[in-house]
Amino acid sequence: MNAHDDSTAARPPRRPGPRPDKDPRTTPGPTDTPSSVDGLDESAGAAVGPDEDSRTTGGPDGKALAFAPASVPAPRSAPGPDPAPGGGVAALSLPYQVGAVLALVVVGVVVLVHLAMVFLHVAPPNTVSRRHAQAVDGWIYPEFEQNWKLFAPNLLQQNVAVQARAEVRGADGGIRTTGWYDLSAEDGRAIDGNLLPSHTQQNELRRAWDFYGGSHDGDNRPVGPRGALAEQYVRRIAVLRLERVDPGGAVGAGGVLERVQVRSRTSDVPPPPWSGEKAAGRPVYRSLPWWTVPAGETRGGVR
Repeated sequence: MNAHDDSTAARPPRRPGPRPDKDPRTTPGPTDTPSSVDGLDESAGAAVGPDEDSRTTGGPDGKALAFAPASVPAPRSAPGPDPAPGGGVAALSLPYQVGAVLALVVVGVVVLVHLAMVFLHVAPPNTVSRRHAQAVDGWIYPEFEQNWKLFAPNLLQQNVAVQARAEVRGADGGIRTTGWYDLSAEDGRAIDGNLLPSHTQQNELRRAWDFYGGSHDGDNRPVGPRGALAEQYVRRIAVLRLERVDPGGAVGAGGVLERVQVRSRTSDVPPPPWSGEKAAGRPVYRSLPWWTVPAGETRGGVR
């Protein structure tokens, strides 16, 4: 064996010592975490693998030093905000809660009654609808009438204007007859240029006249149980509107409406020039009989 081999064999084995970049005598500071120690598991502080000598570190005297993960206190949860007070009806005082509940009950009852009336009106004839036909018709007509015109509209090819006149008893006891007032023209002037016309201006008079025409024949005789209701409806509209326009100033001077008469003026819509059709030249009038105005009807107190 040569000299080089003798020196190699006589060299003692090296003991594991501290790593040059870490001092084993230092302990983890406040900011050190268990994950900063080499080879330690973050949850239990154990070695990652059995073949890695990472659970101990050699000290200055050759003894192994063990490191345990520092215990980190759990963060203290901040107190949450106070719960918000309850809203809606619960936020009201007791009297207002009672009033709100009663109002909801009344609205619910009215809605249920309306739905029941509409159901009986559109349902096939049955024992209930026949027994309560008068009550159902009084609730439905004319405002809530159900029909199929939305899906199969009958396009108008004629202009129908409703006109009315009145017999007025003056303060001196004399009776005078006013001229004809075009009620449809008044509605037209109110709608023209109005971005948000009311339902009354658009439909009240027109629907009332259609209601009357559908419940009477050509001689103005009722053809069904709704004839009397249609007459009352048209008469009241005429009376209220004549009171509004104050015919001839007689009502404002102490006069009283005694009777009213309503008529319609029907004229054909002019056809377009390219159609070749010809419209009737003269309008057609349909005059209804004179109706006596009950006392108090001008104030809306009589049906």
